[in-house]
Amino acid sequence: MGLCRHCCWLSVLCLLGLTFSACSPGKEEKKRATPKALVVTAAARLQDVPIELKTFGTMEASESVTIKPMISGELVAVGFVEGQDVNKGALLFTIDSRPYQAALNKALASEARNRVIKDNARQDFERYQQLALTGLVSQEQAQGYRTRAEASAADFAADQAAVDNARAQLSYCTIKAPIGGRLGSLAADRGNVVKANETDLVTINRLTPIRASFTIPEQSLSFVQQRLAAGEMTVVAEVPGPAGFTEQGVVSFVDNAVDSATGSIRLKGQFANEQKRLWPGQFVTLSLLLEVKKQAVVVPAQAVQTGQKGQFVFVVSSDSNAEVRAVVPGPSHGEIMVIEQGLQAGEAVVIDGHMRVIPGGKVEIKAEKKVDQGGKGKTPESAPSPAAAPQAVPGK
Repeated sequence: MGLCRHCCWLSVLCLLGLTFSACSPGKEEKKRATPKALVVTAAARLQDVPIELKTFGTMEASESVTIKPMISGELVAVGFVEGQDVNKGALLFTIDSRPYQAALNKALASEARNRVIKDNARQDFERYQQLALTGLVSQEQAQGYRTRAEASAADFAADQAAVDNARAQLSYCTIKAPIGGRLGSLAADRGNVVKANETDLVTINRLTPIRASFTIPEQSLSFVQQRLAAGEMTVVAEVPGPAGFTEQGVVSFVDNAVDSATGSIRLKGQFANEQKRLWPGQFVTLSLLLEVKKQAVVVPAQAVQTGQKGQFVFVVSSDSNAEVRAVVPGPSHGEIMVIEQGLQAGEAVVIDGHMRVIPGGKVEIKAEKKVDQGGKGKTPESAPSPAAAPQAVPGK
């Protein structure tokens, strides 16, 4: 009996020991605690941010002239090389002048003959007018000489006009550049017979200055008008590609009506183009500077996330806790975004590793990056497309 009772107590003690062992946390469970999220952060900073309107456009010559002959004839000389720069007044073409010189000589001869006839008719009229006053001839005879004198004067005037026209026709045999600029390809070689006002010979494009033609949405027109009212408005043309570059100019033209079919309005910008890097027909990205936002709080654009309650950032505290902070974002510029409300300069925000962050949880900073002061780089995917709307519009 005693042995059986002792064995029963041992069994109860063993069961109690196992129960307490199962209910108490051990070292293995402590090891399975939630790990810290690895993140990359950047500190918000104060920076002057240009507020820009982004769009696309095409370059065009500030002046463009297609040269056509004013007269018909054989092209006997070409005075330039294709692609050459020429000054205003430079000799470009020569047309065979012999038939036009002959026409001028004929007109001059006719003028000389009719001058003599005119002078004689005038003298006869004056003489017969005096005789009519003394009664030696009738008034009808004097009137006849007056008519002949007036007809001779009219013939002489017509000859003078013919001489002027012949001189003009002869002058058209030499074709000079009406503007300075860059010559295009030659459309008619020497020896060809060209036709007046029909045959295209060459095109001259003025490249300095040069213009960009582009459109903006009508919703952005008021911003442009406000900026132009304050003075000149800067526009920057950017040529994409491995050898891309930028050129700065000013807005020189705003159309007088909005295109109701597209909901846009046409503008033009003028660029000095002193190095002649911009070219007519070239596709460019254009940035119109509306204003400069002074000392704005900026963060990398990828720091701003969108949730059910709006846009937010993860702010990392000094004790490495991740806080969800609602923010009011402003315009973007390149890879940075202005934060209008919700963040102060110096606060660290998560820019990579958002998916691993638990609100209020611990994080481990893998790297810290600085906000790019220039704000250059690719437009964030969340930013509107330049073709649809400006990249940086105040209050948008």
